[in-house]
Amino acid sequence: MIEAFRKQFGESKGVRLFRAPGRVNLIGEHTDYNLGFVLPCALDLTCTIATAPASGGSLRVYSEQQQEMKEFEVAGIANLKPARHWSDYVAGVARELVRAGFGIEPANLLIRSTVPEGSGLSSSAALEVSSALALLNGRDLDRLALAKLCQRAEREFVGMPCGIMDQYVSVFGEDGSAIRIDCRSLEYEAVRLPSGVEFLAVNTMVKHELASSAYKERTIECATAVEMAKSRYPSVASLRDMTPEMLNEVLPSLPPVIGKRARHIVTEDVRVGEFMEACRDRDLPRMGQLFVASHRSLQHDYEVSCEELDFLVDTALGIEGVYGARMTGGGFGGCTVNMIRPDAETGFRQAITEAYRKRFGITPAIFVCRPSPGAGEVTALATGKTPA
Repeated sequence: MIEAFRKQFGESKGVRLFRAPGRVNLIGEHTDYNLGFVLPCALDLTCTIATAPASGGSLRVYSEQQQEMKEFEVAGIANLKPARHWSDYVAGVARELVRAGFGIEPANLLIRSTVPEGSGLSSSAALEVSSALALLNGRDLDRLALAKLCQRAEREFVGMPCGIMDQYVSVFGEDGSAIRIDCRSLEYEAVRLPSGVEFLAVNTMVKHELASSAYKERTIECATAVEMAKSRYPSVASLRDMTPEMLNEVLPSLPPVIGKRARHIVTEDVRVGEFMEACRDRDLPRMGQLFVASHRSLQHDYEVSCEELDFLVDTALGIEGVYGARMTGGGFGGCTVNMIRPDAETGFRQAITEAYRKRFGITPAIFVCRPSPGAGEVTALATGKTPA
């Protein structure tokens, strides 16, 4: 990356590298913006940014993935407006840093990412968090404040009303563990994953246009469910506050679609807790059952799946050595995550690839999901130390 930086910008004096991981969410889908519980893990798929101070008055950002340079006048960062462009993720973070009192100095940034775009593995949060670290360039910012700042950039600048899960796990990820995040208190608990199982993400290689608009619709539908539930339970501030018993009481009074959305969120929060218990008990069959139950709820109640995702899940469940499968991420494309026996990986890869290619004419990308550390500065190249 340092050599690539030199070729792009002409020099590499004072270059520092900062990385932030993508994530796979094992269970707890669409519960984060309902202030519920999620269980993601950071991945060894990362967005890394090389940066160095520059002369002049500009912030120059080059994306290797997009093969495109974007330039911002430092003096105008506080007044930046969205351009509906990949650079909005960097610009939004820069604007939020300025608003938080961190001056942005002229600099060059080179972006390299191994997190596939549109996969549901959170390439956007990885870019946001690595951008924030690169623009801070060693200045201290509390980790939770960092995650919140990056979430604000996505919500207020990019315009996606996301919860905090993606940015949070990119910052707080732990090697070898998933983390159970309470999206209301913003506290987390590391959950060690049992041995004898691997998690593989299978990318549909598609992202339907419905994804963005449907995401916003679901946030409105969930808020509607909360408002209607308050007539019986005034203390309910979000769907996270509802138990299954409370939901059953109010379901008859909710419009069918609103009831289905609420049922997914309430039961998904329960599944997160049950999945954690199964992890502690090393109950792999139960973990797999909860995967499947989560997918069916997303498919039928939350209605954010699609033909490609359902096909991958149904096909995976018929392959030897698979404990469970579900869609992961926002939906309407992206990835499934699959629980398999380690000795079944080769057969799984072959079978799922052949079936998907035969059905859709597309070769899916497959990634091993290794729970990895959260974001930090890359020091290994220069010092031989482990990345922060």
